[in-house]
Amino acid sequence: METSLHRIAINSGGGYVPGLNAVVAGAVLSASNLGLEVVGIYDGYDGLMTRENYPEGGLVRLSPNVIENLIGSDGSILGTAARTDPFRFRTINAENFVEEVDRSDELLEKIRAEKIDAVISVVGGSALTGMHALSVAFKLSRKGLRTVCVPKSVENDISVTALSFGYNSALSYTTETLARIRTAARDVHRIAVVEVLGHQAGWLALQSGMAVCADVVLIPEIPYDLREAAAKLREDEKAGRRPSLVVVAEGAIPKNDDASSADSSQNLQEHGLRKSLSPLSDPRFGEGARVIERSGLAAETVALKLQKLTDHETFPVVLGQLVRGGAPTAVDRQLGLGYGAAAVRALDSGQSGVMVAFQPPDLKFVPLAETINKVRTVPANSEFVQIARALGISLGD
Repeated sequence: METSLHRIAINSGGGYVPGLNAVVAGAVLSASNLGLEVVGIYDGYDGLMTRENYPEGGLVRLSPNVIENLIGSDGSILGTAARTDPFRFRTINAENFVEEVDRSDELLEKIRAEKIDAVISVVGGSALTGMHALSVAFKLSRKGLRTVCVPKSVENDISVTALSFGYNSALSYTTETLARIRTAARDVHRIAVVEVLGHQAGWLALQSGMAVCADVVLIPEIPYDLREAAAKLREDEKAGRRPSLVVVAEGAIPKNDDASSADSSQNLQEHGLRKSLSPLSDPRFGEGARVIERSGLAAETVALKLQKLTDHETFPVVLGQLVRGGAPTAVDRQLGLGYGAAAVRALDSGQSGVMVAFQPPDLKFVPLAETINKVRTVPANSEFVQIARALGISLGD
């Protein structure tokens, strides 16, 4: 790609997070001040790869006038693409079979044809679709595309940054919802078991659980024993406190000695048939059934066993994808604008193949190679873990 910088494109890959337009706005405003043109690519790279699916074209010109009202808005002006991979593009061959072909060179030619000098990609982290988008950006940068990535995640699991875009909004919404559920559960003398997002990292469960002083918080980093959690609930009840809320991350797993009585994500990942089908398929649902979405499994499993161990009626609740919606918080608005502006600054200074990372108090640029296949998990001696224990919250261990 040419070294001069005149026209920048921006796209978003992976799942949706609240307030994506703030990142777009930050990039556009910063580029405009440098005299650079910005265009948006719809749905990841779909806007270029499958332009025939877009009646008005797969690109949109982005000017300060276009984005001035988007900073705090819901939705995404560009959309996201969770599945399209130019390196493994699915097509129908002459024998009418589905096959995957490498169309990355074709994509790079389309980018050159549009006179796009560099691309800013807003990508996710460890989840299946997020890591896919990050991997695509990394491989395109290695093929010569000038690329800067912005981290987004509602699980705050991207290793190189202390705060991923979208996490604060998800945390705020989750906390507000947990507070309402706890009030309702306490009034009817039941225990709510609420499942929140977090396949490999328990930040959302831990921090939202702390914010509402949940009775129990179960996270992937600390294998749980529900007998320990139940004992803590009984102790609290004897002390005059009414247990009413258990928060469980969807990736939380039981200790080995408890594996026989509760299904675990870890056990499912080791299932040979599952490996041969899909990273998210679940072989437990009967012969011939292969369920990809396992949302609710953790809450159902924990609620059932806790009810047996405590003699308290429990009910499972799944927040799941609900926390991805809504308007961004003030923190995410500022962070999004800052990430977008920093990405343009990186390109203007000649950098490529990097991710913008918030490492307080600075925004830094980290090579993409350092972000691949790494997850920001909750350390066992984390200050948040220590605070949770000090508050009397059981972590199931």
